[in-house]
Amino acid sequence: MPSIYDAIKQDHNKHRELLDAIKNSGQAERGKLWNDFYCDVKSHAAAEEETFYSKLISKTWGQDAARHSVHEHQQLDDLMEELNVMDQSTELWMQKFDQLAHDYHHHMDEEENEVFKRAKETIDEAEVEGFGKKFEARKEKERKLIDDKREDSLED
Repeated sequence: MPSIYDAIKQDHNKHRELLDAIKNSGQAERGKLWNDFYCDVKSHAAAEEETFYSKLISKTWGQDAARHSVHEHQQLDDLMEELNVMDQSTELWMQKFDQLAHDYHHHMDEEENEVFKRAKETIDEAEVEGFGKKFEARKEKERKLIDDKREDSLED
């Protein structure tokens, strides 16, 4: 079973590949690639917040890092929702996508190079044992809730 750090990094690697594939895709394949990316990132972020960031926020140092990352999740989510309703064949969609890709690369790099390093120094390994499994289980549950959550947000 992967550690929480490995599980998150595996997702990040998948997301990097999907970002590249979307960037280089033609119109025919873009929709499916976008949907794969959208669903995986939405479920990833929710699971990450509920497992990894909930643990970080319980530590004095982790509060600021967790809040910062959760704020970035919200900004990325807003961009993804904008892209979700735009015509994918337009130049404007690609410009907005480039912004998302840039911001998400920044977020992943920051998380892996700064947040993980500090978390490993701050949180004892025994405290996060089994969190990789919890993350993956929560992500699977979140994946099934994406459509319901979209409906709820449209009602707000």
